[in-house]
Amino acid sequence: MYCDPNYMWTEKHSVVQIASRIPSGVVCLLSALLLHNLTTQLPHKVWIAIDRKAWKPKSDDIPVRTVRFSGPALTEGIETHIREGVEIKVYCIAKTVADCFKYRNKIGLDVALEALREYIRNRAGTLSELREYSRVCRVDQIMRPYVEAII
Repeated sequence: MYCDPNYMWTEKHSVVQIASRIPSGVVCLLSALLLHNLTTQLPHKVWIAIDRKAWKPKSDDIPVRTVRFSGPALTEGIETHIREGVEIKVYCIAKTVADCFKYRNKIGLDVALEALREYIRNRAGTLSELREYSRVCRVDQIMRPYVEAII
């Protein structure tokens, strides 16, 4: 990819590059939290969700972390954002928070709790949306005590 030498780089530029190279992937977890401004974390890799039967994409110059989703967990809650002229598929905020609880062992429970706190504090979505996506991700029983404690 070529770019103007005077271009002002952002921390989200690597997400844009990966989205243009892997159009079938959906930005998820830490990278989605970054795009939605729900985290203080700056991920070292771009997190992409792919179908569980899809080929694992390769990227030599930008580190990519792939996670495999299937069924409604892969297809529900996808939004399209335009950044730097590139169409990026990313999970909505409520789905991203639910995914963080589903993959809490990979990203850390502290990151999932921070995302949940910011979601509720910033009123980024409704609790019914969060409940719907927690059911899609099959983490509603896990999330319920945390949601009740924060509210």
